[in-house]
Amino acid sequence: MKRCALVTGGSRGIGAATALALAARGYDVAITYRSQRLAAEGVAAEVERLGRKAVVLQADLADPARAREVVREAADALGGLHALVNNAGYVQRMPWDEISLEDWNRMIGVTLTAAFITAQVAAPYMMEAGFGRIVNVSSLRALTGSAHGVHYAAAKAGLLGLTKSLALALAPHGITVNAVCPGFTATDMNREVLEKRGDEIRAQIPLGRAAEPKEVAAVVSFLCSEEASYITGETISVNGGIRMG
Repeated sequence: MKRCALVTGGSRGIGAATALALAARGYDVAITYRSQRLAAEGVAAEVERLGRKAVVLQADLADPARAREVVREAADALGGLHALVNNAGYVQRMPWDEISLEDWNRMIGVTLTAAFITAQVAAPYMMEAGFGRIVNVSSLRALTGSAHGVHYAAAKAGLLGLTKSLALALAPHGITVNAVCPGFTATDMNREVLEKRGDEIRAQIPLGRAAEPKEVAAVVSFLCSEEASYITGETISVNGGIRMG
């Protein structure tokens, strides 16, 4: 049976790896990007090499109207929508008392508000199809907090509450909603901190290394599968043991 997925923030890192993992599971995939057009097109080419259809859509998800539009564009281009992976986000490290209201609002908008909007627009497509999977990519910092990214941790923690609430609301329709909390992952977003504090960070991780994006993507793609049909409202950590329980 044909399956179609939308991955936000799919031009690099965990989003790109997720697009490829979903394609390997038989999904046609639409990915959004904000500014990395060539990277997004490269991911799309890899999806197509796996024999699946790929669609690339530009979107600044801080704009609620664009967040709504891009879901409809993905569904129209692919011929439906069965899975949504809310992965778009960014890191902004600064002391909490230097975070402006503009900084705060943009972080919440891209990370949390956009996830709510895209789910709201995507769910009717899933109801029509009789199959639906929503996965919200949160963070270790949702569970631990962050002294150097208060707005980031707050937005990612909000995703966990959104996940549980949507899981309750959408369960009667057979749509599952789950969250994944990656720990330190070897992505462009984390390159600077891993270069500066890599030895210190790895010493805190029981497995002794950062995750590869494909390791997180494997969990996300499983949650989008038929086999994950009885998992909903869960938060799954992929962190090498740095925080258990």
